[in-house]
Amino acid sequence: MTGKFAGFLAFLFLLIAASEAYPEHEVHYRYTVLGYLKDAKGKPRAGVPVELVREKTGFSYLGESDRAGLYVIVARLGDESVGERLALRAGDQSASITVRFDPQNRTQERGTRIDVVGSKTMERPTWFLATLKRFVSE
Repeated sequence: MTGKFAGFLAFLFLLIAASEAYPEHEVHYRYTVLGYLKDAKGKPRAGVPVELVREKTGFSYLGESDRAGLYVIVARLGDESVGERLALRAGDQSASITVRFDPQNRTQERGTRIDVVGSKTMERPTWFLATLKRFVSE
């Protein structure tokens, strides 16, 4: 099973669970971090382990980049998590993320996009929703 397909199945499961018996997986209980891993020349880095760690608890969420270099990690974070720090590790690269969202908005997906190109890490939160929609539709 490819990393992208497994990630899609996990995300799909969360969406289905959110609509029925598991209210803790509703939009206001999840935070998605996704992005692309590429080498310095822009070539996708497939099969790279990715870890997202809650600095507050030490709990980690695991993922892996697919053939296109895309990774998707869904963390369980609620309204009280605004401002919390997360550590993203992708191969030998790392980045620190501050959780940002409007706790009053309980309908829009929450998350951010972090791309790693070569040794540079770039957070692109405004690209998050478009990337998530593209991922779900593929």
